[in-house]
Amino acid sequence: METIHLHHPIDTNTVSRGPLVMALGFFDGVHRGHQAVIKRARQEASKLGLPLAVLTFDISPKTIYQEINPEKIDYLTSLDEKATLMAQLGVDILYVAEMTSAFAVQSPEAFVANYLVDLNVQVAVAGFDYTYGKRDIANMATLPNYATGRFKVITVPQQTIDEEKIGSRHIRQQLRDGKVDQANRALGYPYFFTGRVINGEHRGRELGYPTANLSVPANTLIPGVGVYTVECVLNHHAYWGMASVGYNITFNEPKQQTIEINLFNFNEKIYGEYLKVYWHHFLRGEKKFDNAQALIAQMKNDRKESIAYRDRQMNEVS
Repeated sequence: METIHLHHPIDTNTVSRGPLVMALGFFDGVHRGHQAVIKRARQEASKLGLPLAVLTFDISPKTIYQEINPEKIDYLTSLDEKATLMAQLGVDILYVAEMTSAFAVQSPEAFVANYLVDLNVQVAVAGFDYTYGKRDIANMATLPNYATGRFKVITVPQQTIDEEKIGSRHIRQQLRDGKVDQANRALGYPYFFTGRVINGEHRGRELGYPTANLSVPANTLIPGVGVYTVECVLNHHAYWGMASVGYNITFNEPKQQTIEINLFNFNEKIYGEYLKVYWHHFLRGEKKFDNAQALIAQMKNDRKESIAYRDRQMNEVS
């Protein structure tokens, strides 16, 4: 997949790739609703024998349209993670438009001319709630009017689970509430992010459950406080384990939140390494135990439950 970054105004002589089908959206998380849009665009591209392109943005449009501080926005996927998921769905070209004031003030007519017509879009595909400016005049109902026959418009209807709309906002809230099982259903894959292993207080090792403490990039959405079954990728090898998001309240007064991961059947020092963490299943909330022995007994049970969950998942796959 080719990734092309666009800064407004764009030079179509250098970024245009010929006739194509384009899926439109911010696609944070590339969840099952987004997947429906991209798969519909893929079908159209295959039928016409054209490349499939996606037009997204480098940061959330909310930073401009709603004047939200970029540091206060948590993303389901980084741009690199989004690109990886796009490639898996058969996207040929990923256009990443930089969300700037100059881009945001375009009229709907100008957006269509600059980013659809000038990029040789033959078919534009987007979800029913996609907007490209002010919602009341720049929506999927009005897009055919701006197209004026120059390209075809396909609107993908709302996707639901249990009659509830699949949406990035709802998935973020589910993750913040610790509901990773429900979030994963909407995503269509286990939620994941990558962090770097840093030094901690080494208390897990003292308890017989050594942990990798993670530092994660800004804007990473961390699941809510609790204990989870996770799968981690380290140097191309996968390991199951359990993760704790919390404040070590059994031993300390509440302080900065930590992410600690105990990998099963693993006892190597991995400081400085990067772990990709897949959040599979919520086990329990954070508890304050009377003593270390009570905590160890609970961790033993957490491990047992996690291994049982892993085995169920592996049996389902096989």
